[in-house]
Amino acid sequence: MKCPGQDSRYWKPDAIFEARCPKCGESVEFFKDDTTRRCKACGHRFLNPSMDFGCAAYCKYAEQCIGNLPPELIAQKEDLLKDRVAIEVKRHLKRDFKTIGRTTRRARHAEKIGKAEGGNLAVILTAAYLLGLKEEDRRAGARSGTAREILEKLGAPEPLLKEVFRIIDPGENHPDTTEFKCVHDADRITELEDRLKDNNPLRTQNPEDWIQKELKTESGRGLAREILQQ
Repeated sequence: MKCPGQDSRYWKPDAIFEARCPKCGESVEFFKDDTTRRCKACGHRFLNPSMDFGCAAYCKYAEQCIGNLPPELIAQKEDLLKDRVAIEVKRHLKRDFKTIGRTTRRARHAEKIGKAEGGNLAVILTAAYLLGLKEEDRRAGARSGTAREILEKLGAPEPLLKEVFRIIDPGENHPDTTEFKCVHDADRITELEDRLKDNNPLRTQNPEDWIQKELKTESGRGLAREILQQ
């Protein structure tokens, strides 16, 4: 069954319209179900300005419904995915407010570091949130596979799923990627906050030694210095 919003049988007279090319200003004709069109005047391809991509941003069958998704929409799907992962993780943790708090702080640090380092925030934040479930599994002495279940339930694309699991379950070979480094630093900074809160001093007398040894990004090191000065 085709989505009624994209089925021409349900179209109204405004289903064919013209839009201005954002690059050169020439008029480009769109059909309602066109995801993109190329401007004949300058060759620029741009998104259909009147198409509602809302459901396609999270629907795992979107590619079958509207064809190959444009890069802008793929990015939107991944961006929405990390928000839905956050909701699912908090729902799974229920009343474990301590782990929820740590997970939220870790994700906040990961986002700040990831933006500064130019990493893929969809991968970084998804991994940062899912580490909360790994934390719960370690306490329970089990490996429930809940993180994978959540990603599969939400229709996470396979490449993103693989990148996330390279971060949260790397084994002995840690990936040398910006995304891994950002999540690693966010996790270590969250531990640092907990140590400071519990008056548990760092093993080294010089905090800068800890920063240089434990953290992998300049943005992470800068954030740690800010926290230590508070």
